[in-house]
Amino acid sequence: GACCAEMDIWEANNMATAFTPHTCAKAGLTRCDGRDCGDTEKGERYVGLCDKDGCDFNSFRMGDQDFYGMGPGYAVDTSKPITIVTQFITADGTDTGDLVEVKRFYVQDGEVIPNSEATILGREGGNSVTDDFCRAQKDKFGDLNDFAAKGGMKAMGEALDRGMVLVLSLWDDTKVNMLWLDSAYPTDQPPRRPGVMRGPCPGGKDSEPSFLRENHPDASVEFARIKVGEIGSTFKSGRRAAENLV
Repeated sequence: GACCAEMDIWEANNMATAFTPHTCAKAGLTRCDGRDCGDTEKGERYVGLCDKDGCDFNSFRMGDQDFYGMGPGYAVDTSKPITIVTQFITADGTDTGDLVEVKRFYVQDGEVIPNSEATILGREGGNSVTDDFCRAQKDKFGDLNDFAAKGGMKAMGEALDRGMVLVLSLWDDTKVNMLWLDSAYPTDQPPRRPGVMRGPCPGGKDSEPSFLRENHPDASVEFARIKVGEIGSTFKSGRRAAENLV
């Protein structure tokens, strides 16, 4: 197999959303064999070269179930176009500094909407991905912090510095039916356990790819106006956002 770091800038449907860095213990694209591949079915998920869990910020999972979804009752209404803004913040504010934070904003109907707060972690949960956030999240959910073990934010920044390929896709999941994004997962844990509920989808047959492909053959997504630039420059028409947001 092949292993490399991955920055999931936006994994989403109209009911749930997440952004997730995944680090690796070795730099760059690496050929892997055996245990280095981290085969989950063989019980080797956490001995592989790369962090398969990642450090995800899923608004629903982190405690705000009214932040993202279809309709005017949500802060971000997925029935309308959305601009996604992702900021990579370094320790010294330069392009060459160590990555310490990944921030998220949404823009809709001319309004800049900061990411939801991680209320499940308490008053200091924050609304961005940092090493401290990842540590608190893993502790709260009882998960192994493989993200930190494989280099954390600094390693993610180094991978971004080396260069990555931007991939845009519309996909489904024949292995676990995308439950890790929008439903209760793992399925052998009670939904009331912190971290298990990732979204409002009921799971079951309605989440299976065969059902979705048969009943929603016209499912589509449009990506447009992709921009890369200095912090604050990509919100709208290249103009900088308000100072309190950058």
